[in-house]
Amino acid sequence: MDITFRKIAKISLVLVYLVIVAGAVVRMTGSGMGCPDWPKCFGYYIPPTDVTEIKWQADRTFEKGQVIIWNETLQVSKETFTTTNSFNEENWEMYTKHDYAEFNPWHTWIEYINRLFGALAGLATLLLAIISLKFWKKKKRIPILSWLVVVGMVFQAWLGATVVYSVLEPAKITIHMLMALVIVAMLLYIIYLANKENKRIRYDRTVLHFSLIALVLTLVQIGMGTQVRQFVDEQIDIFGYDAKSLWLQNPEVLFYIHRSFSIIVLLINVYLVYRITKLNLGHFKIYWVLFLLVVEVITGIAMNYLDFPFASQPLHLVLASILFGVQFYILLDALKPRKNIKTS
Repeated sequence: MDITFRKIAKISLVLVYLVIVAGAVVRMTGSGMGCPDWPKCFGYYIPPTDVTEIKWQADRTFEKGQVIIWNETLQVSKETFTTTNSFNEENWEMYTKHDYAEFNPWHTWIEYINRLFGALAGLATLLLAIISLKFWKKKKRIPILSWLVVVGMVFQAWLGATVVYSVLEPAKITIHMLMALVIVAMLLYIIYLANKENKRIRYDRTVLHFSLIALVLTLVQIGMGTQVRQFVDEQIDIFGYDAKSLWLQNPEVLFYIHRSFSIIVLLINVYLVYRITKLNLGHFKIYWVLFLLVVEVITGIAMNYLDFPFASQPLHLVLASILFGVQFYILLDALKPRKNIKTS
């Protein structure tokens, strides 16, 4: 396959992971509503840096669509006009998507950078899809998957807008995260199909089945983790960002299930490492899985017993998404020898 195509596919994957990293930082810093509108930010393509930029002022020209905070509400300018000495309600209409009307420049720019990464990832996947058309006669799955990724990115952007409009509704944040993993899986499959390396991987039914089980359990664990994170977010709303020792006070039952479930996930992957190594099957990426799991467990313990050290939350989430990607690729590797056996 074309080397340039593979490079663009890998760049697209890295950018999608950067979006996941940026999204994790957004959640860690509570910056999800840093831009209260979408796709612009307070009506700007480049967001404001000072509160005076989003306050009403006399003798100032406002462009159509600009957003200001007025009497603890968001107001959108109907047309381009210059203000007089007093606020004229006829020039403005209330923003109706939600009633969140706060400004924090740090939150605004963190959320804006998250959106920039999303736009870059979208452009990269669109370029990938366009180039993929030349493989239509050779391997139709590549262009089909590439255009499905573009559709997925558009859907993901729409999900991002609904998250903002819902003022960070937890269920929509979870769907947003799972959709990112679907995009990761499609990109990994494209990279796998475009890879011409002859890997010395031997087929083993047990490894295939346990790889699938391990992947499903990771998805379940991520799903439960997002729900635990929802509980933590609710605790933050109650106690504030400075009271980290209280964030896991009297946790829900799901927290204990999530914590105990990690032992099962770890044991299954340890068994995979043992069997792959013993039979010399060639799945060397399994050692990355074991490393990621160990670090994942360490960050989980740190959050629980050390009161959420700096960056432990986004690191925990990002590691889980990388773990999913590596496990998915191992599953693809485990399937290939089986297909070769069937067709020989």
